[in-house]
Amino acid sequence: MHLPAIFPPVLRELIRTHQTFLSYAAKHAGTLGLTLPQLDVILALGGTPGMPHKALGEKTLITKGTLSGVVGRLEDKGLVERTPSPKDGRSQIVRLTQAGHALWERGFPEHLDYLEQLFQDYAAADIALLHAALTKLRQAVNAATLATDGLPGQPEAGSGFDAEDLDPLGESPAPDWP
Repeated sequence: MHLPAIFPPVLRELIRTHQTFLSYAAKHAGTLGLTLPQLDVILALGGTPGMPHKALGEKTLITKGTLSGVVGRLEDKGLVERTPSPKDGRSQIVRLTQAGHALWERGFPEHLDYLEQLFQDYAAADIALLHAALTKLRQAVNAATLATDGLPGQPEAGSGFDAEDLDPLGESPAPDWP
C-alpha cells in the first residue's frame, strides 16, 4: 500500500501536537507544584483507596523505573504514601495522603477546565470525529505492535512504551483523564 504524499506532514503534525499538548498541560501542573507525571499519578489515585504500583503504572502508562521516582518525589512532598499490600506482602499500595486528596479535589477540576480551553472552538461533532480518528490510529498502532513483537531487534513483547524520549520534562506521562 502506497500512502499519499500528505502522510509525512500528518505524522509530523501529530508529533508536534503531542509535544505541544504536553507542554501546555505541564504549565498547569507546574501551578500546582507538580510535574505532569506527578499530576497524572495524583489524578489516577484520586477517588480510589489506592492501588498497587503495577496497576498505577498500567493506568498512567509510566514505566516501572520512572514511576518509582515519580512516586518517591510525591512521597517526599507528603502527597502519597506507600503501604504494604494486605494481599501480597511483596507489593505496595500507593495511596493519596490527606494533603494529596485535598490537592486532587482542587487540582482535578482545575486541570479539566484548563484542558477544556483547548476545545472551546470545536463543535461536539468535531470532537467526536477527532476522538474516533485518534482511537482508530491507536488501534492500528496496537495491531502493528502486536504483529512485530518478537521480531529480531524489537523490544520484548509486553515491555511497554516508554515515552521518556518524547517528554521534555524527563518523565513519562500518559494522561488517562475522562
